[in-house]
Amino acid sequence: MLSFAAAVFLLFITPGPGVLSIAGVGSAYGWRDGLRYGTGLFIGTNLVMTLVLTGFAAIILSAPAVRVVLMALSVCYLLYLSARIALAGSRIAFIEAKSAPGIRAGLLLQAINPKAYAVNTAMFTGFSFAPESLGFETAAKILIMNAIWIPVHLGWLKAGVTLHRLNLSYRTQRWINYGMALAMLGVVALALVSAFGAT
Repeated sequence: MLSFAAAVFLLFITPGPGVLSIAGVGSAYGWRDGLRYGTGLFIGTNLVMTLVLTGFAAIILSAPAVRVVLMALSVCYLLYLSARIALAGSRIAFIEAKSAPGIRAGLLLQAINPKAYAVNTAMFTGFSFAPESLGFETAAKILIMNAIWIPVHLGWLKAGVTLHRLNLSYRTQRWINYGMALAMLGVVALALVSAFGAT
């Protein structure tokens, strides 16, 4: 169970669309809007978890056309987001938008987030710690994943809010933007490698 929790922590804390975007909302709009967006991410990640557990995701994603559309949407969104980060100019801005993204935006991001499906599939099909009781193991995994998900995402939100308050120099902000953009491009590259590796 401890190795499962450690794996979940490492997978959740690494930069992906969810954690990078919640940091962005925090940096651009503050705690309140960040928490609303985070609520959408939380609902979305549990929706993806349900789809994986019921096998519905496997059925839907077994259709090549659906996989291609999902991957295309994900890659386009991630490329758009990385471009916005890199071109943010003199201020920290993970996401630029006229109004703060809310619950629906967070939920929709998770629905097309390839990392969410990959993490949930890996966690529920591996790391068996109670093979004699699948129901207990599944319930324990759900609780552990949510117990780790919440503080990790709140930590990224706090990081975004903190960056907003630091009033950094233009050069420092620009390099942070470039670094975040490169991290998002890394997520795109991993998603594409994963997609082509699965075909």
